[in-house]
Amino acid sequence: MTSSKQQSVSDMSGARLQRVHHWLQQQVSSGRLAGASVLIGRHSKTAFFDAAGVTELASESRFDRDTVVRIYSMTKPITTVAAMILFEQGHFQLDDPLAHYLPEFAETSVWAGGNNQISATENLQSMITVRQLMNHTSGLSYDFMHASPVDQYYRDHGISFQQTDCSLQQMVKKLAAAPLLCQPGTQWNYSVATDVLGRLIEVWSGQTLREFLLECVLQPLKMQNTDFHVGEKNLQHFCAMYSPRGGDGLGAVGNTTKQSAVGPKPVMPLELADPATGSRYTRPTQLYSGGGGLTGTIDDYARFCQMILNGGELDGVRLLSPLTVDFMCRNHLPDNADMAAMGQPVWSETNYQGIGFGLGFAVVLDPVKAQMITSAGECHWGGAASTFFWIDRTLDLYAIFFTQLLPSSTYPLRKELRTQVYQSVTG
Repeated sequence: MTSSKQQSVSDMSGARLQRVHHWLQQQVSSGRLAGASVLIGRHSKTAFFDAAGVTELASESRFDRDTVVRIYSMTKPITTVAAMILFEQGHFQLDDPLAHYLPEFAETSVWAGGNNQISATENLQSMITVRQLMNHTSGLSYDFMHASPVDQYYRDHGISFQQTDCSLQQMVKKLAAAPLLCQPGTQWNYSVATDVLGRLIEVWSGQTLREFLLECVLQPLKMQNTDFHVGEKNLQHFCAMYSPRGGDGLGAVGNTTKQSAVGPKPVMPLELADPATGSRYTRPTQLYSGGGGLTGTIDDYARFCQMILNGGELDGVRLLSPLTVDFMCRNHLPDNADMAAMGQPVWSETNYQGIGFGLGFAVVLDPVKAQMITSAGECHWGGAASTFFWIDRTLDLYAIFFTQLLPSSTYPLRKELRTQVYQSVTG
């Protein structure tokens, strides 16, 4: 089943956009995905929209533009924009120590590294800064990584921002007792840093993270179907999430012994990972995860992307200065390094050579080194369930891909879609 809509947009070939349609159809007909959608925007217009498949294999509900999905880490750019709104209001400076606002981080220790046990720690050489939370050089980690004793410590002590039975404040305090993976500023490591940033937003604003996001980002942008849980009006549009049967799940992330061999991956049968009915996302939560807690529709996320393309404004409502947006879209890694040079060797299906990190999302430094047809300066990020977006300010273009397949490293969907989108650009 498909639904398709495209408008006449200059410098994009309608005939070549049909290749995007065929690619999307193949993802469902091959059994890779249960359902998916693609939305491409250019010059402030919808250049292309198409959807294929169903929201749940056991139903006949079409995957469409009103389908609500778990966007997971695509929450991170939204949370970072919220923080930068407070930055413009003068609530903090980027190089402020985290411990100035959250004193529990003043005594955080650092794992000694190597083959040492988690009990072997050293003192902080410098305090974590707000900027390091935004560019993932804080030394924090994730519980689903299987690469170090720090990740194991998170699992052993229940440090997960996907929980629902405690507050963000309580979970962040528990996190502060865990050793850091490395000294702040020395490595890039994908982490819960944006969840801590969400807690800072609560401290700076005096509101819960959800209240601030709704008031200052989601409602001004008219992202009416985006929230930390699926509202009653959208339950019928909520999508089930799948995983490949026999796959490694998120546990393979960061574990070099489980990296896949080079070459095309065989299609694996899908199994239900989280149903639409009964999912924890159908109920309000106490813990608002700024790093991965939002659900929403593709049209809502398109409004966020268009705001970034417009330099912080949409439909007469300005969230950020154009200078602030430009600053966020620059590489903030030390010495202009790429992510591959700063630590973690792999995330998703990307090696991150030639890709830096700005404030809230990755930034392409060298398309050739990154082996990506795109523009230098392009910003992107994705979610654990294979959702993805990128914003190419040089070409005045954004693209968004929605599906629900965990983990995002299952197939090279992102590379494949990039090829299909950019081959349709004619000028």
